[in-house]
Amino acid sequence: MNDSLRNALAHRGWSSADLAQKIELDEKTVERWITKDRRPHRRNQRLAADALELSIDQLWPDDARHDVAAAGAHAEIVGVYPNRAGVPQWKWISLLKEAQANVDVLVFAGTFLNQTNPRFPAMLAERAEAGAQVRLCFGSPSGSAVALRGEEEGIGSALGAKVQASLTYFSGLRDVPGCEIRLHNTALYASIFRYDSQAMINTHLWGSPASANPLLHVRDTGEDSMFRKYVESFDAVWDGAKPWMAE
Repeated sequence: MNDSLRNALAHRGWSSADLAQKIELDEKTVERWITKDRRPHRRNQRLAADALELSIDQLWPDDARHDVAAAGAHAEIVGVYPNRAGVPQWKWISLLKEAQANVDVLVFAGTFLNQTNPRFPAMLAERAEAGAQVRLCFGSPSGSAVALRGEEEGIGSALGAKVQASLTYFSGLRDVPGCEIRLHNTALYASIFRYDSQAMINTHLWGSPASANPLLHVRDTGEDSMFRKYVESFDAVWDGAKPWMAE
């Protein structure tokens, strides 16, 4: 079943017949796209995406992954978003669900992770139990880096409080083998979300919250790729961070 298309219709309160009428196709054809995950021609994909005001890769993500692979090994940039808030939620969930070996998160607070997906900690535990290494690195709430970033964003000590609030969601992961949480006191130029050989890189602009900043979706294309440079950056911050000792 094509859950992406089904959820998009449900979000608008449409049936398959409604979509079929709007793009002037037979209802049974559209129904097969949903229930049998039949792949429509590219023209019909575009018609459906336009009608739902979404992109083709949001409705047929498997096709999008195929297109990326077909572009060649040199295509290390999978996607570019003007802001983090513009990344569809299904993409975050898909990357996490598919991670087999590594899940790395480097943020100051990362409050959106739980706010947009209440099952995020449970899904991290599932990945760890399946054999993945999960490393979460948050800003030290009382550290100078968080204090400075809070001043730059104009929210002062509120950022430290946001970090504290975010950490409470992850206390249960301390007893999960394969999960580790540390606190850093480092100026971040980007938040890093690594899932195996792919990563979401949320750049930081001075005075602007991360949610409003551009984001790159990159993949590993070998030596000297952006992906590997950001993984090296994560590892450097991780090595200098301290284990989180929750009260």
